[in-house]
Amino acid sequence: MPLKILVLSNYRSTITVRPEAEIFIGLQKAGHSVTVMTYGDSPYWANFKAAGIKLIDFHCQKKFDKKEIAFIHEEIVSGDYDVMHLFNGKSMINGIQAAKGTKVKVVLYRGFQGHIHWYDPAIYWKFLHPRVDAIMCNSEGVAEHIKKACVFVKPRLVTVNKGHRLEWYQDVETMTHEEMGLDPNAFYAICVANNRKMKGMPYLLKSFQYIPEDANIHLLVLGNDMDIPENMAIVNGLPRPDRIHVLGWRSDGLRIVKMAQTFLLGSLYGESITKSVMEGMALATPAIITQIPGNRELIEDGVSGYFVPKKSPKAMAEALLKMYQNKEASVQMGLAAKERIDNRFNSVQTIKGYEAFYLDLAGKN
Repeated sequence: MPLKILVLSNYRSTITVRPEAEIFIGLQKAGHSVTVMTYGDSPYWANFKAAGIKLIDFHCQKKFDKKEIAFIHEEIVSGDYDVMHLFNGKSMINGIQAAKGTKVKVVLYRGFQGHIHWYDPAIYWKFLHPRVDAIMCNSEGVAEHIKKACVFVKPRLVTVNKGHRLEWYQDVETMTHEEMGLDPNAFYAICVANNRKMKGMPYLLKSFQYIPEDANIHLLVLGNDMDIPENMAIVNGLPRPDRIHVLGWRSDGLRIVKMAQTFLLGSLYGESITKSVMEGMALATPAIITQIPGNRELIEDGVSGYFVPKKSPKAMAEALLKMYQNKEASVQMGLAAKERIDNRFNSVQTIKGYEAFYLDLAGKN
């Protein structure tokens, strides 16, 4: 039976939100009726409209705002929705309040592992609120974390990964070494992330102290705030600091990822399934990542990349040297990584997973 689905989310960043936005375009095309509340200037607005999705130019600005709650409540009632899916904090708090006295099933999204604790009063206005019917988790690691946090409230948890599609990346042109002024004979590892403690950048950078000088391996670092003094002190203390290239954020980052031979990520905690790693895999760039909850679901160790323990620069260096010393094997790993995105983390599977869950939750299966 067709569903009526109300979505509250922020779709202003086209690349970042694409895996999520395409879920609801897919559900609309599958015969369900989707309404999206988001900013009217969102780049994805036109995509939603072309798919036939009903659009409402609205996004929550304040928590517990009576006017915003009343606005959402009126839409819930007039639209007679089966499911309302809330994707960010302010929308969650106001949406839950707006759902009171209605039949709509309330679903929250969680794509980050951490910051949910039974002793935090604020959590009971969102994830552990009794009016919440289910929490959609982007990885099993996220679901495990929430389960541990649930002492007094036991929410229904379901895991459906946000998948990608290989065709999203088919037009990405490989960056040339000449464009970047780089040695065409070197082996390039890349890390794409914004500098946060959870990303473990000091450990990743320190791994290069274990790379022999005769191994022509370079690291390209893309992202905001990577050139902080702590990181640069580590870089400058390495035997070959000239082989670490801190490039900042770049709009052509995917082209550079496609050029690199491997993707590195030294995360310590908090990941769901890292989008930048998935993008690299879709571009046939195999990954070397820490085996933490969430990301440990991404690759098959030794097939589509390598797992290493967190906080272990030496282990990461050893895995990187394996890639460097057997370049043909790393190429095959890249192809396997691309195939894994197509078979295991495909957006079509995500759409079907959301659809099946919504139908079950609404009692329409």
